[in-house]
Amino acid sequence: MPQRPTRRTFVKSVAAAGAAMPVVMPHLARAASANGKLNCAFVGSGGRAAAHTGKMHQMGQNCVAFADVDKGRWGGVLGKKGWESAKGYTDWRKIFENHANEVDVVFVATPDHTHFAPSMTAISMDIHCYTEKPLTWSVREAQLLAEAYLKNPKVVTQMGNQGHAGNGWRVAYEFYKAGAVGDITEFHTWTNRPVWPQGWGRPAGTDTPDENIDWEAWVGAAPMRPYCKTWTEAPFAKNGGWKDKVYHPFAWRGVRDFGAGALGDMACHTTDGIYSLMDPSYPTSIEPVGVTPPVKDDDSYQVGGIYKWEYPAKDGKPPFKVFWYEGYKKIGDDGKFHNSDAYMPDKPAELGDRDLPRTGNIVVGTKGKMLVTGDYWNSARLIPEEKMKEFMGGLPNHKLPELLERSPGHHEEFVMACKGEKPREFSRSNFAYAGPMTAKIQLGNVVARVGKRIECDPKTGKITNMPEANDLLWREPRKGWGPLKSIVNI
Repeated sequence: MPQRPTRRTFVKSVAAAGAAMPVVMPHLARAASANGKLNCAFVGSGGRAAAHTGKMHQMGQNCVAFADVDKGRWGGVLGKKGWESAKGYTDWRKIFENHANEVDVVFVATPDHTHFAPSMTAISMDIHCYTEKPLTWSVREAQLLAEAYLKNPKVVTQMGNQGHAGNGWRVAYEFYKAGAVGDITEFHTWTNRPVWPQGWGRPAGTDTPDENIDWEAWVGAAPMRPYCKTWTEAPFAKNGGWKDKVYHPFAWRGVRDFGAGALGDMACHTTDGIYSLMDPSYPTSIEPVGVTPPVKDDDSYQVGGIYKWEYPAKDGKPPFKVFWYEGYKKIGDDGKFHNSDAYMPDKPAELGDRDLPRTGNIVVGTKGKMLVTGDYWNSARLIPEEKMKEFMGGLPNHKLPELLERSPGHHEEFVMACKGEKPREFSRSNFAYAGPMTAKIQLGNVVARVGKRIECDPKTGKITNMPEANDLLWREPRKGWGPLKSIVNI
């Protein structure tokens, strides 16, 4: 599969610090309507999708249609001024069947297992597509979306890892290129997720879905299972916040058939800067370092653990490792997760009396270290603080040179490119970038399933030491719930 341009190539294409990217305007599939507004459709209107409906309404775009399996959430669209006449469905397929010729842009923000089919359908119908992170539920789905994007130069795409529009990873990149840490050899990345039920197993019991919920459409491409509303077993039955939330809403992330666990939820944010700095191939290996497995059965992702990716040398950069820390060593008797049980990296001596933030990255180089705080590469600083002061003091005007163009905002990038005001690559977390990144991340969930070290072909991501594990790179969608159209072979 073709790869996106490297960061080195990108920087060379910038004429000077802060200069704009080269403008190459391909003929886009659909630009804005005569009044300058995009005609939007939304697959998902509640939960995370509300951020997209809200932003598009704020930016003055139109809404033609939307789909949400829970009619109780439809008010998030129909209650917006000017959008009252938008057509609502519980089945995302109806948007494309009834409105494909009207829609310029589709936003997909659903449980992870439903990302792929509407996204592939949109790209294949020449409709611009913004899809939440993780881009897909599986490795192969991510590769296919990247392939489709590269095959269709008419569409603009963006994955919803909004931190990619921030300055934090850009500053980290500029420290790296200025030689502040030397060659990077390790990243240690940690998250405070899960913050939902995970690590127990399949819930017992069957309930009748609420009248507002289309369970057939909710399950979509995943294997069908009965609806369940209430935890009846310890420990989550003891947690008042989760007792009556099993799958919907927001309790699906820990279920292997529907979500991608803590890794899928957060690594597209918290490891984003790694892929931006290093532009790696596929890893040569991934292995579990220490894991607390699910308690009851394998319907759920692990309670917590540490995983290690090893990446080969590339473009003059030496091999490097990524250590991922997630979750907890146990589920509390109260059905909650407690920070005292969290998997965390050892605090580097360079921090002195300071504590590690609850989420972030430590970047280890041959000449120094950086601490990156927050889920979204919020800020990057050299450690210890004396090193930061010394390094900045030696720079002209005590400032890092800006090697990378700053972003007007994640949605703004996407909208400007969709309207033809910028080239489609201006939407920087496009699927040529987000697809390979998601695939490399989701290989970690394959390791979580097999519980053993896997070795990979660094060009393709195929698993070489355990061929049967390649079956986990892809899952056939349930009949009728795959893409309505695909411009690539599936």
